Amino acid sequence: MSKTIIVLTIILLFSTQALSFSPENPSDRRILLSDDPKLALKRFGGSINQAAVLDFVDSGRDLIVALDVNSSDFIREIAIECGVDFDEDPGAVIVDHTSYALSGSEGDHTLVASDNFVESDIILGSKKIEAILFQGIGHSVNPSKNLVLKVLLASPSAYSSNPYKKLVNAPSFTGSSISLVSMVQARNNARVLISGSLKMFSDRFLSSGVQKAGSSTRYKKSGNEQFVTELSRWIFHERGHLKTVNMRHNKIEQADEPSMYRITDDLEYSVEIYEWSGKSWEPYVADDVQLQFYMMSPLVLKTLSTDKKGRYFTSFKVPDVYGVFQFKLEYQKLGYTSLSLSKQIPVRPFRHNEFERFITATYPYYEACFSMMAGFFIFTLAHLYSK
Repeated sequence: MSKTIIVLTIILLFSTQALSFSPENPSDRRILLSDDPKLALKRFGGSINQAAVLDFVDSGRDLIVALDVNSSDFIREIAIECGVDFDEDPGAVIVDHTSYALSGSEGDHTLVASDNFVESDIILGSKKIEAILFQGIGHSVNPSKNLVLKVLLASPSAYSSNPYKKLVNAPSFTGSSISLVSMVQARNNARVLISGSLKMFSDRFLSSGVQKAGSSTRYKKSGNEQFVTELSRWIFHERGHLKTVNMRHNKIEQADEPSMYRITDDLEYSVEIYEWSGKSWEPYVADDVQLQFYMMSPLVLKTLSTDKKGRYFTSFKVPDVYGVFQFKLEYQKLGYTSLSLSKQIPVRPFRHNEFERFITATYPYYEACFSMMAGFFIFTLAHLYSK
């Protein structure tokens, strides 16, 4: 997979977030300071604005947006464009008087411990993750933005408020509707992580113990490091990344792919689907991959069988409808890149010399015709020779 270069403008950020920037595979990521003599500028790219960042995502690249209460409007607007909304008060943070994290100074209960994760092994792995230390701002997800997924939620007792102001009106964000960390997978499979806490990535939070208020159990280490590691794997397509190759269709018992089918032809379709394991492409195994034979609407819908070696296949009879059809494979599953394959193929009717000499469906009409002729003949004889 492609390499990632992280350029930092201030060394303080690296000193406080060193564990977050530390890769498991050093060849995949490099950490450079902006004044590093080894860093050469090949082309001046101009200033970075909101449109440039969104174009970066639209081109299929991945993005991590980490905010806190001091984040600029520029950073907030990027997150808003990705489908989340923030509290109108820029100084509002998450407060939880029930599920806060016990520490030396609980104070205003803005340090919360949350273990309300999305249920997805492909995003967060199969190992259990302990509670996450979180201190920062929350956000809500616009219901019309169906590409946004809440990954870490606040507890039912949490709310968003400015701790330095008297709470006069009811908070606009409350309970589990508050998302602490969200993810976006765009239609072009670009992935975006939106976190309301920069401290969540800090060395202090990654290595600290955690104990929720009201619980006697204290864990020696919070789940932050495991959580951040699993998130980064998913964001950078080291997990949940699918690809398709060798899509084929042909008539049964014929190897060549035709340019046209005839109604009622028997055909077979196959495609290979692989999943990136972080090191190599491995066969993807699932039982919910479906194929549509589509013209205005799917006239054939088939669930593909698999040999568990990456190949998916099915066979069916072409409908008794002629026109321009499409083989369509649309696969969308939580945590995986979406697959969208389509191939256009025309379907023709029978030619005049391809029909059967006698069509079985017309036998009743044949019988009616001959029975009427026989009846008329018998009636004529009876009429002629009767007295």
